[in-house]
Amino acid sequence: MTTDGPRTVRLTVAQALVRFLAAQRSERDGVRHKLFAGCFGIFGHGNVAGIGQALLEAELRTPGALPYYQARNEQGMVHASTAFARMRNRLTTLACTSSIGPGATNMVTGAALATINRLPVLLLPGDVFAIRPANPVLQELEDPRGYDVSVNDTFRPVSAFFDRVWRPEQLPSALLGAMRVLTDPAQTGAVTLAMPQDVQAEAHDWPVELLAERVWHVARPLPEPAALARAVEVIASARRPLIVAGGGVIYAEATGDLRAFAEATGIPVAETQAGKGSLPYDHPLALGAVGATGTTAANRIARQADVVIGIGTRYSDFTTASRTAFAHPGVRFVNVNVAVQDAVKHAGVGVVADARETLRVLTEALARWSVAAGYRELVGRLAAEWDETVQRAYTLGHTPMPAQSEVIGVVNEVSDPRDVIVCAAGSMPGDLHKLWRTRDPKGYHVEYGYSCMGYEIAGGLGVKMAAPDRGVFVMVGDGSYLMMAQELVTAVQESIEIIVVLVQNHGFASIGALSDTVGAGRFGTWYRYRNPHSRRLDGDILPVDLAANAASLGVKVLRARTIDEFRDALRQAKEHRGGPVLVHVETDPLVPAPSSESWWDVPVAEVSELESTRQARKSYEANKEHQRPFL
Repeated sequence: MTTDGPRTVRLTVAQALVRFLAAQRSERDGVRHKLFAGCFGIFGHGNVAGIGQALLEAELRTPGALPYYQARNEQGMVHASTAFARMRNRLTTLACTSSIGPGATNMVTGAALATINRLPVLLLPGDVFAIRPANPVLQELEDPRGYDVSVNDTFRPVSAFFDRVWRPEQLPSALLGAMRVLTDPAQTGAVTLAMPQDVQAEAHDWPVELLAERVWHVARPLPEPAALARAVEVIASARRPLIVAGGGVIYAEATGDLRAFAEATGIPVAETQAGKGSLPYDHPLALGAVGATGTTAANRIARQADVVIGIGTRYSDFTTASRTAFAHPGVRFVNVNVAVQDAVKHAGVGVVADARETLRVLTEALARWSVAAGYRELVGRLAAEWDETVQRAYTLGHTPMPAQSEVIGVVNEVSDPRDVIVCAAGSMPGDLHKLWRTRDPKGYHVEYGYSCMGYEIAGGLGVKMAAPDRGVFVMVGDGSYLMMAQELVTAVQESIEIIVVLVQNHGFASIGALSDTVGAGRFGTWYRYRNPHSRRLDGDILPVDLAANAASLGVKVLRARTIDEFRDALRQAKEHRGGPVLVHVETDPLVPAPSSESWWDVPVAEVSELESTRQARKSYEANKEHQRPFL
């Protein structure tokens, strides 16, 4: 390193990038956080001489400023970073660097997940040569429409911000633009800075101001008085109001304010997947999950609600039961959200503001208003009835293999109140949404915006890195485990203590059940040998041993056959120190969780030779009649 005068420092683009990231801070409510807690990376020819060299130099020069973590799969490291950011309420995240080509495009799925869930993560994929000395280089896409196109352009539709740094002079504006989006709760998501491999290694004289500590204020927008007045008027007119709490309640750290508002007004609270934990499961006004994977308590109240107050939710199809959940003919919506596009959904009264600040003002404005005592009593009765349903599902006594609901019950029993449950795809998220007894606002971590198979183990890794003082239970089915289990090696390498509950049901159980509902008879969802006679995949069960696979990666493995053995294994896993533990248990995939009395819109073939499909179509058309446009 050399200096050119007192106001510049000569570094490569990659070295300047790494120093800049190490110096960034976020701040909310007067509390500062490191914006980047580290950088995941897998090196190849597209980043090893640039960002790889810069990370090594930083580790030697200022240990701990931007720690490097070795990943095994590029998609997995993005999932881990996204889970980390979610656990830290979007105030801290991680960066991810990959080589050009397949290393970069492996991150695209992770980018989509982060952007859909509105969680900040910084992606730094290597890119083609800027000066084209030897085109086409290894792994370069030759697009006849233009030589400035690379595979990294696939990040554009799934990134909240995208830029390519063709010249060193472009780096400052790209970095400042990236930080603006990463720290904006309304716009955040995956931020991609594509880094041509020759530019990464190019030296430049950088203003010292670029590399100085910089604080990014995470705002809490206040509600506009006129919008607030309209919201208060609508809420005060309600006889059977319902709050739908989304992830925005938890990210805004507004769970205490939600509780105060609910208790003051008597308005019950239902929760989305991201909002689960907004109230403890046993609070008198907690109805639990709402929608297609909801509780009967929440969905019965939802059908009768004349005013729905959505706080920090984007009203996904699962939340609204494909727009059949809110059935009152005159239902109106009040939507509190930092994102304008969510605040105006369902023709609602939009309050574009922070959840915590809005709840405080609403509580004050409605201080003399409350629902009728009979409504509170109805809510309590329905919630109690559902809790009894959950208890029965937890204790079915199903043999010879336990039901999935029993496995969930044992994990809930053995885990501590502040422990975190992690899941993402298959039948498990729906069962967890309706059955898991959440006791802490950060105790439930189910990725359901993208519902990405393979997120679970990588996500659990990120959760534990973000909250090392909490126990972490990853629940994953065999289908999702086969998609991506490599990050177990990183957990072994870093001695990260997560407990992976591997539920083996020999197939894609979730889609199997869905296949039944559309009249397709679980076609293509079992893990079976091809039958030499029928030529279909309906032979014997495949002899796959995923527990042995985990053991081969260096993971401590425990096996359980019965529900009592499973409970003992979980308790043993909790006592293990020094790395991950995997508990393997087989379950019966044909034992469903209790019904949510709800619906999800998945089209059924309009004509078919199969009687099962024809009957499914009749049911589908009957449910379609209940969909509402909310205009």
